[in-house]
Amino acid sequence: MKKHIQYLMLAVALLLPQMASAQDETIVFTPQWTAQAQFAGYYVAEAKGFYRKAGVNVRIEHPTSTQPAMSRLRKNVCQATTLQLCQALEIIDAGTPLVNILQTSMNNAMVIVSARNRNPLKHKGARVGIWSVGFGQLAICMSQKEHLDYEWIRFAQNINLFVAGALDAMLAMSYNEYYQLVQAGVVMTEDNVYRFCDHGYNVQEDGLYMLRDFYEEHPALAKKFAQASRQGWEWAARHPKETLDIVMQYVEKNRIPTNRVIQELMLKDVLRMQVDRESKRREFRLRPDMVRKACKLMRENHMLKREVTYNELISEK
Repeated sequence: MKKHIQYLMLAVALLLPQMASAQDETIVFTPQWTAQAQFAGYYVAEAKGFYRKAGVNVRIEHPTSTQPAMSRLRKNVCQATTLQLCQALEIIDAGTPLVNILQTSMNNAMVIVSARNRNPLKHKGARVGIWSVGFGQLAICMSQKEHLDYEWIRFAQNINLFVAGALDAMLAMSYNEYYQLVQAGVVMTEDNVYRFCDHGYNVQEDGLYMLRDFYEEHPALAKKFAQASRQGWEWAARHPKETLDIVMQYVEKNRIPTNRVIQELMLKDVLRMQVDRESKRREFRLRPDMVRKACKLMRENHMLKREVTYNELISEK
């Protein structure tokens, strides 16, 4: 009996390091928004086993109204999230060091859509819808620079205020609300749609971020997670139809009120935004010139207290 207990204790002792190692190899990833094609590459990486083959266990947990993505990251409920570049600069400036381990967006997808076919730049003092959870830093910079005196009206996640006529204009992502407005019957023309990327505001958006402390403690884990995520996006670009099937599984699982047509349009536009305008390639890198541009715009408009440098953001120093 005593010998049996000794064998049991030895087996437990041998298993403990393996169990600890498995715990260390787990990453909880929380995208910045609810389940949709904006995050297709990560869904693919999980569904196709790319994370598992890379030796990292990834759990994808979406944010809630009571636990936004950045709040989860700060509280260590998750270890990675997605952020737009302007958001990341603002968070770092406020005292939370972040590291970008993978950049997916190479272009800016933000637009302003005006009602009644009006030019957004000729509608001073307009009531303009802006997301209550953020994402609008670049639009605020533009409106101040152009002296538009917009009255910003916060909205959660739908287009109802605009469609009902309560807003003069609203911010939209070309891959998201833009298509919702089209489905709602809003006519889009060159006169009433202002695309930031075409007017000197082409600043990169979504990237994959971790707290710098966590990254420095787990650099190998972060690298495996980033590489497998990139593999998921590359696969998604080659297999959009099967990717859409995977996206819809996440949408249905999370009970998101959307449809396959919207998600197909979103996926197509998100993949388009990943292609750099100059190189015509998916580069998956944060561009130093984009960081400088975003930082300059935000500092000029008193949204940052100091310059946040490219070296503060990147994973390799």
